[in-house]
Amino acid sequence: MNKIILQFGLLVFFFAIIYFIQRGHALETVFLNSLSIFILLTIMLSIIVIGLIKAINRNSLNKLEDYAEQISGNKKNE
Repeated sequence: MNKIILQFGLLVFFFAIIYFIQRGHALETVFLNSLSIFILLTIMLSIIVIGLIKAINRNSLNKLEDYAEQISGNKKNE
């Protein structure tokens, strides 16, 4: 998953370079702006993916516990 996030970040980085060069900015500002976009985007996507993975794991563990209780005959309501 990290590889996908990094590759998507690099794609946006190079698109940002193309965008800022076409706008006529200086070379230093092009790279600094593109690098800042790359870093922010990569960190945000990583945090979102970590949150989603934790939510999926938590949900699957809860379902597994419910199935185990149903199979063993121990219910929370009894």
